Amino acid sequence: MIAALGLLVGIIAGLLLKPDVPLGLEPYLPIAVVAALDAVFGGMRAFLDGIFDDKVFVVSFLSNVVIAAAIVYLGDQLGVGAQLSTGVIVVLGIRIFSNVAAIRRHIFHA
Repeated sequence: MIAALGLLVGIIAGLLLKPDVPLGLEPYLPIAVVAALDAVFGGMRAFLDGIFDDKVFVVSFLSNVVIAAAIVYLGDQLGVGAQLSTGVIVVLGIRIFSNVAAIRRHIFHA
């Protein structure tokens, strides 16, 4: 519940404040957003499973974003940033869809 509320507050704040992202960080923003969404949906799944821990959620959220950005940065330095970005998006996308499927099963008891 806290994760969903945080996501909603973040979306509203972003739409109202319209922050500028520095040019050097623009390639990392989509990766960071997907990594953060992975943590949010993982937190919602853990809540429904009855095993949610706020400390684990915060560490997961921050580490997902930092590790995903670091992988893309490393890829940029090696000249394969687009390929590693795609890999990170695919892996996190699979995790997001897996968590959403589990959330759906909890909600509909299927």
